[in-house]
Formats: sequence, structure tokens, C-alpha cells
Amino acid sequence: MGHAEHDIDFGEKDNISSNAIDQPIDEKREANEVFKLIEDGVDFRTVSWQRAAIIFLKIQFAMSILSVPGSMAVLGAVGGALSIVGWDALNTYTAVVLGDFRNRHPECHTLADMCARLWGRAGRELVGAQLLIGQVLITAGGIVSVSTAFNALSEHGACTVVFSFVAAALITLFSSVRTFSRLGWLTWFGFATFFIAVFIFVVAVTQQERPAAAPSTGPFELGWTAIAYPGFVAGITASANLFIFSSGSSMYLPVISEMRRPQDYRKAAILTGLLVGAMYLSFSLVIYRWCGVWIATPAFGSAGTLFKKISYGIALPGLVIGVGIYQHVAAKLVFVRVLRDTRHLQENTAIHWTVWLGTNLVLGALGFIIAEAVPILNYLLGLAGSLCFAPFSLIFPALLWMQDYRSYRSGSGTQKAIYGAHALIVLIGAFMVVGGTYGVAVSIKQAYASGMIGKAFDCADNSGSSS
Repeated sequence: MGHAEHDIDFGEKDNISSNAIDQPIDEKREANEVFKLIEDGVDFRTVSWQRAAIIFLKIQFAMSILSVPGSMAVLGAVGGALSIVGWDALNTYTAVVLGDFRNRHPECHTLADMCARLWGRAGRELVGAQLLIGQVLITAGGIVSVSTAFNALSEHGACTVVFSFVAAALITLFSSVRTFSRLGWLTWFGFATFFIAVFIFVVAVTQQERPAAAPSTGPFELGWTAIAYPGFVAGITASANLFIFSSGSSMYLPVISEMRRPQDYRKAAILTGLLVGAMYLSFSLVIYRWCGVWIATPAFGSAGTLFKKISYGIALPGLVIGVGIYQHVAAKLVFVRVLRDTRHLQENTAIHWTVWLGTNLVLGALGFIIAEAVPILNYLLGLAGSLCFAPFSLIFPALLWMQDYRSYRSGSGTQKAIYGAHALIVLIGAFMVVGGTYGVAVSIKQAYASGMIGKAFDCADNSGSSS
């Protein structure tokens, strides 16, 4: 593939061969790939760019849509819309940066491998642990969402802890499918069902005389506003929730290693960014217009009992599959880290299966425990966004770009400006880490103090169906 077509070609890069990724199949490049092109054993390199795009789409268009409308109510229509467009554009750009860096350095399987080029072995280990923490938090949020769906459908037919355990088991079962190509048709199904469920929910809220969460009789104030003025804690928590909806590009990287043509990554990443931004913006604005401040979390509760059940019933496969992809990526990180450069990585040995299945079980158990400790979706997503995904999607990609293009510091005026723009991305990410983590932590403390979050491993209904 051509250098100008697939790299951010602002000039010459330090210590990067200009023809490092110029050939469709380059022997040196293939030698550095994590998964080899083989005839015997497990062939991981089977993902087309179209299938990669639907995997990316399912990573991004998932349970965040159930918390984004609530964040829109905090920031107002204009502030929320600008945040969605801005975060989506920035996160899509950094997704391209990560993919380009990975294709210049094909030995990098995950963001942890990339950060080893910045900070050595310590960087790999620390960022690897951070990746696992972020993905386990997302898994925990998914378990909360699925248990909420079970409660809504059954009208709290069992203890919520039981539903959470079943959710963790289903997510782990899906994440245990070994290759992304085999997840392909399931991912299509999961995206389709989830999209249909959200669409039905959005249409349903426009047909209500008043939001389901509003007072059932008498006058009430919708609370819709173009521009809101929240306090710092509420505003930064809402911003962290809006940021995370398109910040999953670190999850794209293991998929690139399983693509037939990794050089086609840009097509999938940019298409995903455009579609995800359009869906979140349109759906969230409509929900906020008709529900105002009377938005439940998760948002399906805003549609009334009947449509809440319909939406959750249709969305359930998509919820399980979407969260399963996150856990699959986390498991694949550990799997490759343990078995890389051994025959067990791509051969059906006992060690191969023990590491793969054991990793999935441990991650599922951790997600279940965290879901029971902090059983509110928007706080889990906000914590994951500020503590983990702000570095993953903002700080680390910009630093990696600055390393490969470090000659820009002493280049032309335009090059210095471009270098400075990437330094600004690092500062934005640092603000989200510090401010977002503080805001979410304070919000969680206040929620416990007010009784909004009950005790750990609580059997109480989390869907409002039995109230």
C-alpha cells in the first residue's frame, strides 16, 4: 500500500523506513505480525475490513447509548451535541493515529505493546494492567445492563444478584469464542438487534404524552434547555460519559492483528466514526427533546413499562454480544501475552485451551464482583472513561504520534503547529483523567450517602419494574 495513502504524511518520520508498509505482503512485516499466515493450526488472519468495521461499530454502539441521554440532560442540547460531535471527531482521529502506528510497527498487538516503545517493559506492564482494568469496568457495566434487562422482562422475577450471575456467564460464554472472524455473524446480529431496540425506544418516547419517569398526573416541567450550567462535578461526570461512547479505539488494535489486510484498517475506523457519531447525536437529541430531565438510567426505563420490556427484549442479544467483545479483547490480551512466540498460541493444545478459557472465566468473575459493588451504569462508564479510556484514546495516541514525528519539534512553522496540536491532545486527556476521575468518585460517594446505591450484592430490583 502507498505511504501517502495510508499514513498521516505530514513529512518524514524519524527512524521509520519509508517503505516499511509499502508492499501488500512484506516478508519482514509478516515476520513481525503476532499471528502468522499458516496452513496448520488456528488461522486468526481471516477478518475483512468490512467485518472489522462491524466489530468496531458494535464496540462503540453499545450500552453507552443508555447513559448518553442522561448526560445530555446535564449539559443541555447545545452543549451535549457539541460534546458528542467534538469527542467523536477527536476519538476517530486518534483511532486512525493508533492504527497507523500499529501498521508501522506490526509487532504491536495491543496498546500495551505500543507503550513499551515509549517507556520500555514497565510501560507495557502498567498499560497492560490499565487495559484490563478498563475492560473489566466495561464488563461490569454490561452485567448491570443485562441484569436490568432481566429484571425489566421478568418484573423482578429473581434476586438481581442471580440475574447478574447469569449475565456474567452469558458474556463469558460469548467472549470465549476464539477468533474475531467467528464472532462476525454474531456481531452483525448483536448490532442489528440493539439498533432496532434503540430505534423502537426512540420512537416510543416521541409518542408519550409525558415521560414515564415524570409525575403521572398534574403539571410538570420537562426541563429541556439548549444550554445548561451544571456544577463541576455534575458537568465533568456527564462529559466523561459522553467521551466514552466513541473512545474504544484501543479495542480495535487486536482486531488489526487478525485482519487479512491490516493496511485496510483506516477504512473501517473512519466509517465507524461517522456512523457512530451520527447515531448517538440523532438518537440522544430526540430522546432529550421528549424526555427532558426525566430520563432514567439506563435510558430504556424512560419509555414506560411496555416499551421498556420490548426494547430490553430485543436489545438483550446486542447487550451480551457488545460486552462480550470487550471481554474477548481483554482475554486476547492476556492470551497473547502468555503464549506469544510459542507453538501453543496457534495450536490446539491443552495449554492453549487452558489459558484461553481460564482467562475468560477470571475476567467474567471480576466483572461480576465489580458490578455488584457499584451497580449503577453511568458511574461505571464514567469511571472507565476518565480513569482508563482518556489515556487510551487521547494521551497515549498523541504521545505515540509525537514519538514517530519528533522531528516536527524543530521543523517548519506548520510542523511545529501540528506537533503542538498533539501536545494539546495530551493536555485534554490529562484533564479528563484528573477532573473526570475526581468528579465520578465524588458522584459515587454522594450516591452511596443518599442511598441511590444500595449495599453490595443487593437483591433489589434495578429496573424499577417492581416499584
